[in-house]
Amino acid sequence: MSRRSRFLAWIVLVLVSGLPGRAVAASRIPTGFQVRNLSVKGARCAYAVYLPPGYDRQRAWPCIVFLNGSGECGTDGEKPTRMGLGPALLAHPERWPFVVLLPQKPRDDEEWVEHEDLVFAALQAARKAWHIDPDRVALTGISQGGYGAWLIAARHPDQWSCLVPVCGYGRAHTTASRIWKLPIWAFQGLKDDIVDPREPQAIVAAVRERQKAAGLAEGGPGWARLTLYPDQGHGCWDAAYGDSSLAAWMLEQRRAR
Repeated sequence: MSRRSRFLAWIVLVLVSGLPGRAVAASRIPTGFQVRNLSVKGARCAYAVYLPPGYDRQRAWPCIVFLNGSGECGTDGEKPTRMGLGPALLAHPERWPFVVLLPQKPRDDEEWVEHEDLVFAALQAARKAWHIDPDRVALTGISQGGYGAWLIAARHPDQWSCLVPVCGYGRAHTTASRIWKLPIWAFQGLKDDIVDPREPQAIVAAVRERQKAAGLAEGGPGWARLTLYPDQGHGCWDAAYGDSSLAAWMLEQRRAR
């Protein structure tokens, strides 16, 4: 190639790469999991973000915040992607057109409520970077993360479009009065030998009592859902996130104004 030809090719490349357009912009954004770091109260914390296939910044995306269990704690940012929701995203990406945030709780001897600053710091960073729909931010988690989802939702019920605790322990009297207006779908294995299955059942029962008193029809829109797996133990998250109707249900929910 002559010097003139190389120069003309370079000019074309510059012009094309500078063109505005959704296709060009989208091609530069890697999808899948990315690990990032945050400073929260002077401490280095990690989180992962999942961008779905077809992601582009021109539209507002629904978001899921996933809270990991005790076995995925640390500061590497990767472990939370390997258990719970992460494998479901990779197995069926077409079901999950969400930006997904996976903050990582640093220590397994602390509860998520002690690290809610990390949750909201990651969410704030995502809103700046990834164009999140403020009315479609779902909260979910497994085991310790399920407990964290119950409590953080109760402490900040106006932040979420829906709540999906999976094998999450908790106390009905500390949560039901604050979350009964939220769309809720809880999952629990009845052979769980780590989390007492009676705890999430009691929370959902208390929520339903509040909903019934407010005039909601049993089984109707907004009625709290509970899926129990008779033959599942603690690791019922594969069945829960593998339920093909869950992602569609989460997409339908909107934050109350």
